[in-house]
Amino acid sequence: MPIFQTPFILSMKIACISTFITFFVAIVLAWIFAYRKSYLTQFLSGITTLPLVLPPTVLGYYLLVSIGNESIIGKLYIYLFGSTLVFTQTAAVIAASIASLPLMIRPFQIAFESIGKEIREAAEVDGANSWITFIQIVIPLSYKGLLAGIILGFARSLGEFGATLMVAGNIPGKTQTLSIAIYDAVQANDWNTANLMVITLSGICIAIILLSFPLEKREEN
Repeated sequence: MPIFQTPFILSMKIACISTFITFFVAIVLAWIFAYRKSYLTQFLSGITTLPLVLPPTVLGYYLLVSIGNESIIGKLYIYLFGSTLVFTQTAAVIAASIASLPLMIRPFQIAFESIGKEIREAAEVDGANSWITFIQIVIPLSYKGLLAGIILGFARSLGEFGATLMVAGNIPGKTQTLSIAIYDAVQANDWNTANLMVITLSGICIAIILLSFPLEKREEN
């Protein structure tokens, strides 16, 4: 059981931190993509979608090149903190954040675009600037889309495997998440442990997705 508990707690920790960080990045990018249409924003929107279509190992390779010891980010991290960035929990958070980012951006963007232009213009006529309009009008009216994005992003972060393995490694008690522990258990032919972890991870993800159903029912009513 302790072998199971550590990857579970670590996965939840990484997923929570990743979701918190990704939320703020996604909400800014979704706002840009929704209200600042141009060829540049369309290109950036396509770039942010890549984690959905790239093989996990390819995504992990790009991350390894970007934050590895020989990269600018990697060298800066070593200079500031005196240790490498790769093969740490921080690297696992980065991998989970990048993998889950598009799953947050899309629902956010759709929710923002559903707010009619006349509503935003009315707020501006009343004296509200773009920032106040976004905070006090757009976000409250978009809360269902925001919650949907958060739910999907958290579930994706919780189940992240390939990119995390590439940049964070498989260090028991340090970077071994539940998904990686399942892989290890199968490789070791420990089916009892693998089954327990698979059922747990699947149950959590299903429960998280089911959280969106009450929102849909309220919308229908």
